Amino acid sequence: MTASAGAIGAPLLNDEPVPGASFLSLLETRGMQPVWAVDQASSHLELPEATTVLAVRFADGVVMAGDRRATAGNLIAHDRVKKVFAADSFSAVAISGSAGMAIELVKLFQTELEHYEKIEGTRLSLEGKANYLARMIRGHLPLAFQGLAVVPLFAGYDERAGTGKLFTYDVVGGRYEEQDYATTGSGGGVARSFLKGAFAEQLDKAAALRVAVEALIAAAEEDSATGGPDLRRGIFPNVVTVTAEGFAEIDDADLVGVAEAALENRP
Repeated sequence: MTASAGAIGAPLLNDEPVPGASFLSLLETRGMQPVWAVDQASSHLELPEATTVLAVRFADGVVMAGDRRATAGNLIAHDRVKKVFAADSFSAVAISGSAGMAIELVKLFQTELEHYEKIEGTRLSLEGKANYLARMIRGHLPLAFQGLAVVPLFAGYDERAGTGKLFTYDVVGGRYEEQDYATTGSGGGVARSFLKGAFAEQLDKAAALRVAVEALIAAAEEDSATGGPDLRRGIFPNVVTVTAEGFAEIDDADLVGVAEAALENRP
């Protein structure tokens, strides 16, 4: 069986996944699928929300970064939230929106990809992963109408094309491939404006890391829900790369110099 861009394990003429290849469909056949619903009594709660995440293409792949702040209304709920995760060995997903819901969606997405690989004996194509994530976001739509939206960012290394690719989404599951950089979240507009001027073709890894961190700092200066690097408290962005060698997380120790230089050079 071959995988298409339509859905996990499904041919293009059929938009439904094959139960054997899809972990979610397996749960559905047993009545165990997750239910995205919130009762009216708890719908007034101010839940933590994740904010600015971005991705930038460079010569060898993609760098993805997110700030560490989560807000609840006008308060800072957490300042060390992880927002960028490995989807599988060659792709990454970053979250914005309702933090708890987003993290659960990412965990299910990770399980789907792992389940598919075990059943089919091969990884799903990057296009197929992006399309399946869009399907999961559409399934989350009832909660989005209640104000608990989840809008992830997806990126990975396309092993067939030999290049990094970026995908953005809207709240109803629309999927859009971006060319060079992508952003989402409350500070995404500011970060995108910065990247529009700072991006250059064929950036190397070091330059891509610098540009990503600088974009987050620019967003933090204009958006109170985005947290910039805090050198005194040792809080740095969550940054990863995805290349032909696979997914790799950048240690905070490697970001100290990048953050210091970026802060010093701000106007």
